[in-house]
Amino acid sequence: MNPRRLAVALFVALLLSAAVTYLVSRTLGGRYRSGVPTQKYVAASRALQSGDVLKPDSLMIVDWPTTIPLQGAFTKVDDVVGRSVLYPVANGQPILDGSLAASGSGIGLTVKIPEGMRAISVRSDEIVGVAGFLFPGSRVDVLVTLRTGDAASSATQIVLQDVEVLTVGQNYEPDPQGKPQKVGVVTLLLTPEDAQKLVLAGTQGTIQFVLRNGADHDHVKAFPVQVAQLSGGSGPKAPVSERPRPAVKRPYVVETILGDKRTTNQFE
Repeated sequence: MNPRRLAVALFVALLLSAAVTYLVSRTLGGRYRSGVPTQKYVAASRALQSGDVLKPDSLMIVDWPTTIPLQGAFTKVDDVVGRSVLYPVANGQPILDGSLAASGSGIGLTVKIPEGMRAISVRSDEIVGVAGFLFPGSRVDVLVTLRTGDAASSATQIVLQDVEVLTVGQNYEPDPQGKPQKVGVVTLLLTPEDAQKLVLAGTQGTIQFVLRNGADHDHVKAFPVQVAQLSGGSGPKAPVSERPRPAVKRPYVVETILGDKRTTNQFE
């Protein structure tokens, strides 16, 4: 066979093969797209961290299958611009209303404070406390050691139980690798009444944290522990009041005089 004719035949075959492949892929792709309807949602165009404020350049529109509905998703970028992120959002992940702070709630730490609660920062001893092993989201009990002029009367008391750690130092989120951090300031999430107790405890003695299991929310009946109990002795006993003695009833004596005759009668 003529080599020239063979080359032309191969070239034509390649063209036909490419054309057929293009037509088949376009047909199948069109069928696939028409078979799976999508909905456009607002998503993160980059990884977002807790406390970030959403801006137009950090958002994009993505196609999402309608067969997998998203509760709380947004269809317009303008609906979420200016709101703060409560929890980390991955790149390409749709933005949900539950992951954002309420409009007008502020930025930074303020968005993580629920309504009716307060955030208060306190110091913790890095050496004898557990501050180095605290992470945002940890649960702790707060103890205060009250010292007086008399060392024997010093005592330690649990003042707050099952308290959530909001931040450790300046960190809102735990370390991804779980490494402990040595910090001297920890922010706790408290009710206004408990915040008052904590401030008063800090002015009266030394505050310590006791780390507890995150799933343990039980409260124990706390009693102060005094120095005498460290050596195996018991705490101070309340003074025993003596019972009052019953009053002795004395009979009434009535003396009757008639002339030179006297009579005496007793009545209970």
